Amino acid sequence: MSRILIAEDEQRIASFVEKGLRANGFVTTVVGDGDAALAHVVAGGFDLVVLDLGLPRRDGFAVLQAMRQARVNTPVIILTARGSVNDTVAGLEGGADDYMTKPFRFEELLARVRLRLRPADRTPEVTVLRNGPVSLDLRTRRAETPEGMVDLTAREFALLELFLRHPGQVLSREQILSHVWGYDFDPGSNVVDVYVRTLRRKIGQDHIVTVRGMGYRLG
Repeated sequence: MSRILIAEDEQRIASFVEKGLRANGFVTTVVGDGDAALAHVVAGGFDLVVLDLGLPRRDGFAVLQAMRQARVNTPVIILTARGSVNDTVAGLEGGADDYMTKPFRFEELLARVRLRLRPADRTPEVTVLRNGPVSLDLRTRRAETPEGMVDLTAREFALLELFLRHPGQVLSREQILSHVWGYDFDPGSNVVDVYVRTLRRKIGQDHIVTVRGMGYRLG
């Protein structure tokens, strides 16, 4: 079972990431400043670090630099609100393995975590998801139905990917909001219902079933 260190000082984001990773079988530890992050990493026992750049006491760049100088080769995924090309390049050249900007979708973070933890000799991850007559190519980000190829918006793609990864499972509106819209969502919004309707029009009305009082599932 993989152990992940989450170095994030925003409690809401740290809790969001921790709950999601634990729900997917990972063991997590959360720290809120750079000094604590470095101490935990150097002590060892972690398989991956999710590292925020804007940490107090010692920022993420300094933590990363100290890790690599100490020859700690634990994979690092930077998670930050800094989205400039210079910051991205600096993070990757400083020894980070991946880089994500806030706001983010948990499904994407989870995919990157799994990628960094995958053994080198493991079979490559599936790039096409299928359920009955509907398929989704994760590389081209296009869906295929009996009527032909379908172009999707970014949110439609994320929504269909979520359904295809959980076939037959009832997904509540809150789960969908959390996975597709990230931690910054309004739980009272009807945006899920709107996007489900538009997705149904593109892939067929019968593929996504409404479960009254609970949410939706892929039929």
